[in-house]
Amino acid sequence: MKLDRKLRMGLIGGGPGAFIGEVHRKASRLDGEIELVAGAFDIDPQKSKDMGKSLALNAKRVYSNYTDMIKAESALPPEQRIDFVSVTTPNNWHFPITRDFLKAGFHVMCEKPMTLDSKEAKELQTLVKKTGLVFGLMHNYTGYPMVKLARDMVKKGELGKIRKIVVQYPQGWLATALEKTGQMQASWRTDPKQTGAGGCVGDIGTHAANLAEYISGLKITHICADLTTFVAGRLVDDDCNCLLKFDNGAKGVLHASQISIGEENNLAIWVHGEKASLEWHQENPNYVYVRQMDKPEEVWKRGNGYVGAYSPAAGRGTRLPSGHPEAFLEAFANNYMNFCETVKCKIAGEKPSDLALDFPGVEAGVRGLLFIETVVASSKSDQKWTPMGK
Repeated sequence: MKLDRKLRMGLIGGGPGAFIGEVHRKASRLDGEIELVAGAFDIDPQKSKDMGKSLALNAKRVYSNYTDMIKAESALPPEQRIDFVSVTTPNNWHFPITRDFLKAGFHVMCEKPMTLDSKEAKELQTLVKKTGLVFGLMHNYTGYPMVKLARDMVKKGELGKIRKIVVQYPQGWLATALEKTGQMQASWRTDPKQTGAGGCVGDIGTHAANLAEYISGLKITHICADLTTFVAGRLVDDDCNCLLKFDNGAKGVLHASQISIGEENNLAIWVHGEKASLEWHQENPNYVYVRQMDKPEEVWKRGNGYVGAYSPAAGRGTRLPSGHPEAFLEAFANNYMNFCETVKCKIAGEKPSDLALDFPGVEAGVRGLLFIETVVASSKSDQKWTPMGK
């Protein structure tokens, strides 16, 4: 029988004014299986202390930095110390924090991209394998029930052999030099020292690539990319257009943009096979559209019994009845739910189920960094196709 208690969570990042750390904090607690007990919430020790106070945490477990947190938590008895840590800082801190917590024996949930480059990513991959600890990567869009339904449709052969994948992620929030106004999210996401070599491609292009591989079960092998920086003075790309080749011979088109005025978070995917096609939109996430030759369009609606009957993973990730929308926070929570069960099994010495293991891990993190580096290299190259590294 797996562990019958809540997991104790530590959080790095998520201080005052943070966006994604706050999402992690809320989503992780949605199912009542995780309790936030400690954290180093901000690079400013006073802000970290203030955040801990606002969350009513024990002041002794609110730390000035992550190294103090590792030292202090490691010194606590096993029945008191954190079981895992969530890393929600800017990208440049992901690698050292994750590495050091893994070396100290703690399970880790990390925001994407996993590291700044593929060398660091492969080092973490080796470390996760060596330690045997549970590592989760928060590609949150894989947590949507209807994304899991779409994946299972492809896996069961409903679409036949996949021929083409079109995936997009346009936004418009960086259409001006927002970073020059002091807006925190824009400032670090457009700073190559904090975000890495890819701007738009690293921030949201990786989500599109991950979604294409997750639903199709295929791997990108070659990329023909064009990166552009439209906003004068910006140091990273803000628009990305790619042609893709997949390992079964399928072709793809991926575009991501943060200068598309009027767009919010319009992540969407179309998967075309020999027998049928499917379509899913993140901004209208409770529906999957399926089309076959000479037949009416099918609309699969989240929360209905037939969805869970067809896809246990989709059913497992559904909390509300049909007609009551589930979306962003619940998708995060689904990844936490599966991560949490896997950690509990690990602590109890039991084998987790395949459903529990359905969350992105270190391999997805490596794929993400290889994608970013290949897109950047392709955009700088005169040759048509750039092979994606391994």
